[in-house]
Amino acid sequence: MNVQLFIPCYIDQLYPETGFNVIRILEKAGCKVHYNPQQTCCGQPAFNSGYWKETTALAQKFLTDFDAEIPVVSPSGSCSGFIIHNYHKVLRDQPEFLAKHEKMKTKIFELSDFLVNILKVEDMGAKFPHKVTFHDSCSALREYGLKDEPRKLLSKVEGLELIEMNESDTCCGFGGTFAVKNTAISTAMAANKVRNALETGAEYIVSTEASCLMNINGYINKHQLPVKGIHLADILAEF
Repeated sequence: MNVQLFIPCYIDQLYPETGFNVIRILEKAGCKVHYNPQQTCCGQPAFNSGYWKETTALAQKFLTDFDAEIPVVSPSGSCSGFIIHNYHKVLRDQPEFLAKHEKMKTKIFELSDFLVNILKVEDMGAKFPHKVTFHDSCSALREYGLKDEPRKLLSKVEGLELIEMNESDTCCGFGGTFAVKNTAISTAMAANKVRNALETGAEYIVSTEASCLMNINGYINKHQLPVKGIHLADILAEF
């Protein structure tokens, strides 16, 4: 199957190895991966900060950079959910782009959703002999609707033990500019998330969202705690 790869800003700039791991996973699953190097941000940070004019330009670019006939796969439920559910708001006066979005939004997938529900693949043959716990990103869970798919994939990883933490679906405190504008509250939320993870005895906190992991790892590193955030794709690529 031909697929197009959309890499979110945080992965492109801070976790490029995760992006390469997504390619490895998709190719192992039998896909031919196409990557357009002209792609940029989907516009979610600008949209959430109220800059809809700038978001409109980015939405137009996204719809131009990607082919509406070929599935678009991304290692982010947050970005994927934003594109699916919000582009029509900034493109409402542009019928040509609205029509393309209407067609494309049925072909945009978060990685684990695409593997489990489209390719019908749950076992990637990965090995990761560690105890992990899972953090449900707010946007991935509530906007995209991602819940069971990452856990199904993790359950098939050889040597991995998944231990659910308390409040796994509670926000980590990132929230885009929320972490900057409300630093004290964000820090307290990150502390709560990491505390719940530590109580499980897990060595890793797994998520589908690099932005959440950036916030979580920032708190962990500052306080030198014995746990580490890791993207789901980085585990699935351990084969």
